[in-house]
Amino acid sequence: MISFVLLLLLMWIYQCPIHLSILALPFFVILAVGAALGAGLWASSLMVAYRDIRYIIPFIVQFGLYISPVGFSSHVIPEKWKIWYSLNPMVGVIDGFRWSILGDNSPFIPSIISSVLIVLVLIATGIRYFRATEKTFADVI
Repeated sequence: MISFVLLLLLMWIYQCPIHLSILALPFFVILAVGAALGAGLWASSLMVAYRDIRYIIPFIVQFGLYISPVGFSSHVIPEKWKIWYSLNPMVGVIDGFRWSILGDNSPFIPSIISSVLIVLVLIATGIRYFRATEKTFADVI
């Protein structure tokens, strides 16, 4: 919430127009938190069972940075590849953040739908796997 207030303050200082699309920002924040929760549940469960996972995770995060539209817009992806590119759940989240804060081009709706579905599956399977393996955590540690 503090960051959001600072964002609004900076947008006012730099005279960046505030659009009504900023009302969708909490949805994308919840979606980003859900993606982090699902990935965290999987990573923590796997890390207890397989200790080498902690060395692999930084590479996965770095790879995810390069395949997500962080440093570029996803509008540069050709149309024939957009559906496949949208299978990355962070594409819908990052495009949604850009749209809601900056009012740029409207996001690719199938990427938002796929992000929501993939995040829900990631959370559900993460909770299920975590609950199934948590009984062995004390034995391994």
